[in-house]
Amino acid sequence: MSNNTDTKKIGDMGERKASKLLIEKGFEIVERNYHSRYGEIDIIASNDKYIVFAEVKTRNISSIARPCEWVDKKKQKKIITTALLYLQNNKTELQPRFDIIEVEYDRITSVIVNIIHIENAFDCGGYYS
Repeated sequence: MSNNTDTKKIGDMGERKASKLLIEKGFEIVERNYHSRYGEIDIIASNDKYIVFAEVKTRNISSIARPCEWVDKKKQKKIITTALLYLQNNKTELQPRFDIIEVEYDRITSVIVNIIHIENAFDCGGYYS
């Protein structure tokens, strides 16, 4: 199996776990892997108050950095632009929110050992004001 295939399988595993966590918190999964010409949003979920655009980062527990540290300003801007396009095409009264879900796994056992949901992890920060 190639490294790309391994990375995809690990990412899919993390996204499934993140989706399950959101459902347990009362969210409905609206979309997974929503693509636009600007980028991709891993999970779009909603509850009675929020529409959440969630970036899932799955990393080995022994990684040098926390998974959320891989969501830099450039990645945030792609997510925000893609979310704005989604909202233009899918009207809602819900409050948009950008979350990051960190999934840490043990590479040896392929078991997820930790999941952290960072609500409101970033905002538009003046990109589109």
